[in-house]
Amino acid sequence: MNFAAAASTESRRRTFITLSVMLATIMQALDTTIANVALPHMQGTMGATQEQITWVLTSYIVAAAIFMPLTGYLTDRFGRKRVFMWSVVGFTVASMLCGTAQSLSQIVLYRLAQGVFGACLVPLSQAVLLDTYPREQHGSAMALWGVGVMVGPILGPSLGGWLTEYYNWRWVFYINLPFGLLAWLGLAAFVRETPTDRTRRFDLFGFALLSVALGAFQMMLDRGQSLDWFHSREVVMEAVLAGAAFYLFLSHTFTSDQPFIEPRLFRDRNFNVGLVFIFMVGVVLLATMALLPPFMQDLMGYPVVDVGLVLAPRGVGTMIAMIAVGQLSRRVDARYQITFGLLLTAFSLWEMTHFTAGISGWDIVHTGVVQGLGLGFIFVPLTTISFSTLPAHDRNEGAALFSLMRNIGSSIGISVVISYLAQRMQANHAALAGFITPTNVALRHAAQAGVYHLSSPAGIAALNAEVSRQAATLAYLQDFRMMMWITLASLPLIVLLRTPERNPARTELHPATH
Repeated sequence: MNFAAAASTESRRRTFITLSVMLATIMQALDTTIANVALPHMQGTMGATQEQITWVLTSYIVAAAIFMPLTGYLTDRFGRKRVFMWSVVGFTVASMLCGTAQSLSQIVLYRLAQGVFGACLVPLSQAVLLDTYPREQHGSAMALWGVGVMVGPILGPSLGGWLTEYYNWRWVFYINLPFGLLAWLGLAAFVRETPTDRTRRFDLFGFALLSVALGAFQMMLDRGQSLDWFHSREVVMEAVLAGAAFYLFLSHTFTSDQPFIEPRLFRDRNFNVGLVFIFMVGVVLLATMALLPPFMQDLMGYPVVDVGLVLAPRGVGTMIAMIAVGQLSRRVDARYQITFGLLLTAFSLWEMTHFTAGISGWDIVHTGVVQGLGLGFIFVPLTTISFSTLPAHDRNEGAALFSLMRNIGSSIGISVVISYLAQRMQANHAALAGFITPTNVALRHAAQAGVYHLSSPAGIAALNAEVSRQAATLAYLQDFRMMMWITLASLPLIVLLRTPERNPARTELHPATH
């Protein structure tokens, strides 16, 4: 076989590998948000309370957080291709079981299984693409991978709302079947197996400590808002348990001969800064998506399907940015791209601080596209530069930590914005209610015009409802402003990143067998 034919064959193999891992990535990323809009329908089918049905989301998030750090050990012990394929099979089967669930306990159990098998999918897809493409094409490869990671959670509510409205909530799980089958076939045919290290010992104690820390921390975030945070003994105990377990985990990691997570990962400056950066990106990525649907439904009167359609262009903006980044990666310093992305994201959040309950759908689409563009210009260059100096044999474990930090950032971001929203609603209501006095000229004119009938209980209730509506609107705007400042606070991290040499010697890839 001549050189041209060999190059053509390798190019086709890379294309099919990219498609396969993209399907696996999209499948897992969709499931982080696709079930959210179907919760009320599930609640009716299962006869569950509002608090009970949230376990459908919590069980998946907790399981994925706990088992994601296992990715490095499993791939070293059993081979990356084998772990990847079994993860796809397990995730797809668990998805089908979720669709057939007849009780709350069943769907929570199946969602736990989904989280366990889905934990490896995103980090493994990232590691496979980094090893499939040469160093100079890593920017383009991460742009393709980022489409699934970033667009999946954004399009999830739209797709979930459409399936639930026109079919049944069970289809938000059944839709994973074609993705899973095609991904498995592609992985089996085109991905090469990596060598295994049978001598690596499983650090059960380290894994147990990290699992307790992550599980308790996630429980604290999920239960905090409903239990009034640290006024609750349960939340205090979960916080103490998470902190103590994490401290013991760190002590064990840096003193053990064979720790669960290799400490050498943290000697890489770019990777360390990247972990902090991706945590901040995670905060903004899903926190906005957690705020906009209730803002549009409760204050603007949008039906659930229309909410999904109006939010979908945000994902289009991200895709456009990632395509552009793939072309710019070899010509423009990644740090400049990240700076541009942060400024775009902050600008979109600043625009959102001027929202009112009377804005048009175009205003939401416009800010969504700008924010999607910003996140796309952050995510891909950040991923590329974070792994640019990390040795190839550490990529599996590094990718798992990278995804874990993004997920933790998203969990914290959602908890913080929802808690701050509730707090500001109460404070704003109290402040606005202080203006409802007999001496208020505007109120007196409104009463004289017949807008409010202050002499009847119904009129007082209507006035209170309007005060509550305005207090909620202000609270959303204050949340958007807080996220804008968080985004701008990330800018100084850019100076800590180091751009690798333009034409470095290619990092040795995993020797692989067919």
